[in-house]
Amino acid sequence: MVDPYEIPRLEMITAQIEQRGLHDPRLLAAFRSVPRHLFIPDELIQFSYEDKPLSIGSGQTISQPYIVALMTDLLRLQGDEIVLEIGTGSGYQAAILAYLVRSVHTIERDSSLAKKARDLLPALGFSNVFVHERDGCLGWPEQAPYPAILVTAAAPAPPPALLEQLSDLGRLVIPIGGHKGQTLQVWQRHGADFTSEEILSVSFVPLRGVCGWNESEWVVKAP
Repeated sequence: MVDPYEIPRLEMITAQIEQRGLHDPRLLAAFRSVPRHLFIPDELIQFSYEDKPLSIGSGQTISQPYIVALMTDLLRLQGDEIVLEIGTGSGYQAAILAYLVRSVHTIERDSSLAKKARDLLPALGFSNVFVHERDGCLGWPEQAPYPAILVTAAAPAPPPALLEQLSDLGRLVIPIGGHKGQTLQVWQRHGADFTSEEILSVSFVPLRGVCGWNESEWVVKAP
C-alpha cells in the first residue's frame, strides 16, 4: 500500500532533524518507521510533519519532531535498555523510544490520553510499550533502576523519585522551568551525586502531580 505521508516524513527528517545536526542512523530509522500522522487528531493531520508542536486534546501537545529527536538522542541509547517516559501524551515519543530499546514504561495522568495510547501502540506493532495511568512524579519503581528517563512536561525541578530511579550513570532528560521560560536539561547519576547540563530553551506544557506545577503556580509564580 502506498503511504501518502512517506515523502513528507522523509522531508521532515532531512530538513528538521539531519540539518540540525542529528545523524545517528538508528535514530533516523526510527523516525522513518514511525508514522507520526497516526498520532495526530484528524482535524490537524495535514500538519503532521510540519516543524511545530500540535494540540492532541486535554490541554496537551505532541512536541515538534526535532525536539522529540533531540530528547531521544540525549538519552544516549544503546538498544537493550528499559526506559521510563513521563507524559505519554499521544504516544509518539514512546513509539520512537520503543523502536530503539528493549521496552518502554510510559506514564500518563489523563485517562483519555492513556487509553488512546494503550489502544494505538499495540495496533502499530509496539508490543514493548507499557502505558501506566498515574502521577508521573512518582515514576514507576517496579522496573527501576532505569538507565534513561525522559520527561515531556516542564517541572519546577527534577522530581526526586525520578532521580532515585536512575541507575548509576543513568540519564534524565527533562525541561525545567515555568510558563515564562524553560531549559532542556540532562541530569546524570554518579553514585549518590548528580551532574546536570543545560541544552537549550524550550516550551512545554506543565508537569502536574505531587512535584509538578499547580494552576496558580504555573500562572503566577513561574520564573
